[in-house]
Amino acid sequence: MGSSLWEFFSVRYIILLLLINAACCFSFVQTQTLCHDDERSALLQFKASFTINKSASQDPFAYPKVAYWGRLEGDPPRSNCCSWDGVECSHDSGHVIGLDLASSYLHGSINSNSSLFQLVQLQRLDLSDNNFSYSQVPSRLGHDLTSLTYLNLSMSSFSGQIPSEISYLSKLSALDLSSTYKSHLKMTNFGSLVQNLTNIKQLHLSLVEIGSTVPNTLVNVSSLTSLRLQACNLEGQFPVGIFHLPNLQVLDLAYNSYLTGYFPEELNKSSPLKILILQSTNFSGHLPASIGDLPALNLLNIAFCRFYPHIPSSLSNLTQLNFLGLSSFFSNDGTLSGQVTDSWSWVGKLTRLNNLFLADTNLRGDFPCFLANLTQLVELDLHYNKITGEIPCFLANLKQLSILTLRQNQITGQIPSCLGQTHLTALDAGLNNLQGTIPRSLFELRNLEVFYLDSNNLSGYVEFDEFSKLGKLRGLDLSNNKFSVHIKTRFSGFPPKLQILGLGSCNLTEFPEFLKFSSELTYLDLYFNNLHGQIPKWMWNSAGETLLYLDLFHNHLTGFEENPVIIPWPRLIFLQLGSNMLRGSLPIPGPSMAVYFVSNNEYAGEIPATFCNAGDLYVLDLSSNNLNGMIPQCFENLRALKILKLQNNSFHGDIPRIGSNRCLNLEAIDLSYNQLQGKLPRSIANCSGLVFLNLGNNQISDTFPSWLGTLQQLKVLILRSNAFHGIIGKPASSHEFPELSIIDLSSNDFSSMLPSDYLENWNAMKSVDANEQIYIQYGITYGNFYYSYNYAITVFSKGGELKYFKTPYLLRVVDFSSNRFHGEIPGIIGNLRGLHLLNLSNNTLTGLIPSSLGNLSDLESLDLSQNHLSGKIPSDLAQLTFLAYFNVTHNRLSGSIPQGGQFDTFQEDMYQGNSGLCGKPLPKKCEESESTTPQTSSFEQDEDSGFQIELDWFVVLPGVVAGLIVGVVGGDFWTTKKHDWFIETFSRKRQPRGIRHKRGLRT
Repeated sequence: MGSSLWEFFSVRYIILLLLINAACCFSFVQTQTLCHDDERSALLQFKASFTINKSASQDPFAYPKVAYWGRLEGDPPRSNCCSWDGVECSHDSGHVIGLDLASSYLHGSINSNSSLFQLVQLQRLDLSDNNFSYSQVPSRLGHDLTSLTYLNLSMSSFSGQIPSEISYLSKLSALDLSSTYKSHLKMTNFGSLVQNLTNIKQLHLSLVEIGSTVPNTLVNVSSLTSLRLQACNLEGQFPVGIFHLPNLQVLDLAYNSYLTGYFPEELNKSSPLKILILQSTNFSGHLPASIGDLPALNLLNIAFCRFYPHIPSSLSNLTQLNFLGLSSFFSNDGTLSGQVTDSWSWVGKLTRLNNLFLADTNLRGDFPCFLANLTQLVELDLHYNKITGEIPCFLANLKQLSILTLRQNQITGQIPSCLGQTHLTALDAGLNNLQGTIPRSLFELRNLEVFYLDSNNLSGYVEFDEFSKLGKLRGLDLSNNKFSVHIKTRFSGFPPKLQILGLGSCNLTEFPEFLKFSSELTYLDLYFNNLHGQIPKWMWNSAGETLLYLDLFHNHLTGFEENPVIIPWPRLIFLQLGSNMLRGSLPIPGPSMAVYFVSNNEYAGEIPATFCNAGDLYVLDLSSNNLNGMIPQCFENLRALKILKLQNNSFHGDIPRIGSNRCLNLEAIDLSYNQLQGKLPRSIANCSGLVFLNLGNNQISDTFPSWLGTLQQLKVLILRSNAFHGIIGKPASSHEFPELSIIDLSSNDFSSMLPSDYLENWNAMKSVDANEQIYIQYGITYGNFYYSYNYAITVFSKGGELKYFKTPYLLRVVDFSSNRFHGEIPGIIGNLRGLHLLNLSNNTLTGLIPSSLGNLSDLESLDLSQNHLSGKIPSDLAQLTFLAYFNVTHNRLSGSIPQGGQFDTFQEDMYQGNSGLCGKPLPKKCEESESTTPQTSSFEQDEDSGFQIELDWFVVLPGVVAGLIVGVVGGDFWTTKKHDWFIETFSRKRQPRGIRHKRGLRT
């Protein structure tokens, strides 16, 4: 019985196994034969419409998935499309339901006739990270593939308008159309898209040009788990309700500078939010304490926002945080409340942090000791703060630390040798006060890729071959120190992948010959050395295909070894050859050139008309050469031009109609010190962003260009020493020249009364704002390069010229001297309380000196000489404590000279030609009736003691006066020149460039 039962169950078991095996075999055979012929044919046609190009995908693990599709007709697995790489079929129907060709090296385009649209059962489509040749996203996606639940076309070089038909894909749970800066994808139907995608979980549209508000309907999409809208040019207010979505894990709104918003007061404690990125938006308000209650948050980046300067201590509760970005996140109205580094001790509790960005947060005091607790740190960015003291050795205990950025602080002392015990791949300590030599231990950092020590006080004798030990080095900058760098003859052992090299002001006498072997060099800075002779030909042979930036400023170069007609580096973006001895004809900039400097050389001849074929020039500086002829008319077609400097040459003829062909970008024009004639072209009024216009010292014959008053950004207008003439009438409105800070109409032939109506309009001169900007400057970004331009001007004061290589932002100047202005000085001029220089000399002004000039509390130079003014010098002027220069010679003034204050410092020759004046410093004493009691002291009654306390006037002696006019031009402009340059070198995607520092470690 037992044996029979066992045999029965054994047989049943064997039969069951056979049935299962048969079913599996049947299933396998069925799977292998599921492919539909029409879909197989469609896939092969789709494959045939592309070429395989390895440059089409950027993923290092990319491979050509379609390469073996249908290769072996006799092999069933090869001929069955369901077995092909990237193809997924339905087990029930055999139809193709999934196509994953991400990172497959596909190059070509998808047109409306593509066989892709025959796969009407598709549910998942991923074509990301390919190159579709900037073709448009086909509208048939929305018409024919309506079963799609997943669509990913990101980073695949589509361009143009995203078709509205995409919104027909109502079953989508994931949509990724994220673009690149080059693709220029646009979407105008964001609202209708969101309205139809009611089941969406992942919506990624980064770098798609949306240009609208975020629709409120997103607040109702409770299924949403990830929303990425980075750099979409969003505007308006972000719907605050999105923060309360129950399933939201990722919110990325970075780089939408016009997007406003704020945090809700209470955030959901059960929120699954893991990633929150608001970097470089216009979010404001305060950070609620409840932000510390988000239990899953591991990435928080609110850098470069406008939040109130207070950080809740509850952030220390975010123990899962591994990325924290607070760089420059505070409002422009204040600075961070924990300014001293000790106030940031709570950061030391976030022990899981991998990335910490505290750049530009006003950290001050000694190096933050709380960082010693963050043993998991991989990247630390503290640049642009006020950290003092020395670099501590506890950094050597942070064994994971790879990237360390300390740029632009006030760190002193020597570079500690203990840094040689770290595992750094990038060290940026530029723009500090470091001293001593480079420790030899740093040459043991064999993984070091980026090494920046520029703009410190480091000294010593540097044997350059030491750097050959750093075999992975890609970026090195030693510029602007006190080094003497010695490069051995025929030294060739430098790392072959070197891309960035800065050896400015390093006492070099020859071009480093090892550069012959640097085939990947993109940035070369050899400014302010002692390089002589010609630029060798091998310079453009070795790095000809890669060089983007070249600075040879202030050497002793005379030309090129072989004079090129066109600059020989085809990809060069930035070229600085200024302040050398270059001669001959101007080399023509290449098609990629954006910044072209050849100022202060000996170039001669005319500007070739082929300059206008040079592509998108942003900056053109040909100043201070021996150039002549006419400025080419085609200059009016340089649409991208932002800065045009042609001063100090011998150009003649009419000024081209600059601005006649789109002039939205132009910010500065300097054509001074030439021989230009004719009228000022009215087309300049089209340059709505113009800040600086200098046409001084030419032969321009025209009336006052009142039409320039429509330029709302214009700060500097210099028309000195031309043939401008006629009257200056009334402005067309009360909004003319609202930002004008410096106006120089001197040495022309204006013949009206002083333009009191214009003086009333010049609001920028009525007060001095609290702007942080030190100089009037403009920064342009081109690719990874940042260029900061400082405007240079010359003003006439103290009887001579004052040259500003950098025009102070707060400087206020009115110079109407040497014209034929007549009538009285309007009292309204006393409203221009921000004025530093007022020159009305050499006119035919009459009447009294208005006492309202005593309101100009910042005035440093006042010249009223060579007029017909009469009456007394107002005693109110004695209260101008900054007045360092005062000239009223050759008028008809009378009475006593005010005493006290700055008037005790003025010499006799400042009053000559006024026979009626008396009193010090003149030898003529005042009669009793003319004299007034000098106000040299005042008395206050001490109520407690009954005694009088004498308060002597504080007399400021010449040379002691502080201000913008006197002594402002001291110092060497060019020794600080490199502080105004910036280049991105360590390519990253997380952190934005900062415009106030020279170089960062990421894009």
